[in-house]
Amino acid sequence: MDYPRRSRAKIVEAYFRQASTTDYSGVYQGHYIDFEAKETRQKQSMPMKNFHSHQIEHMDQVIQQGGICFVLLHFSSLKETYLLPAPYLIEFYKIDKGSKSMPLTYIQEHGYLVNQSILPSIPYLDIVSKKLLGGQSNE
Repeated sequence: MDYPRRSRAKIVEAYFRQASTTDYSGVYQGHYIDFEAKETRQKQSMPMKNFHSHQIEHMDQVIQQGGICFVLLHFSSLKETYLLPAPYLIEFYKIDKGSKSMPLTYIQEHGYLVNQSILPSIPYLDIVSKKLLGGQSNE
């Protein structure tokens, strides 16, 4: 806090006291969605150290409450982005508590390639509509 005068006090610096949840949350077509986005330069795997235990716990709680939860995984060297439903991330994370890397083959087997576009550049909501909600997108 900076107190040049009592009436002009202002916050000049702040820090989080505890870890946050995921990057994004909101409502889409009446459904709560919650997701995290991660990126790697690796070509064959996503480092699990990118995920923190509090994020995994949060995603599990979202699923238990009937929310839609997933991760967007971008492989910058391959120029590919995948949507991986959170249950598969959680399952893999529990194997070794996040100390290894998730193989790209696992992501391809359980996730969905998000075809890049112009607007939006990563049209993940199409996959949410078609695959996670079981309906059709607004195309």
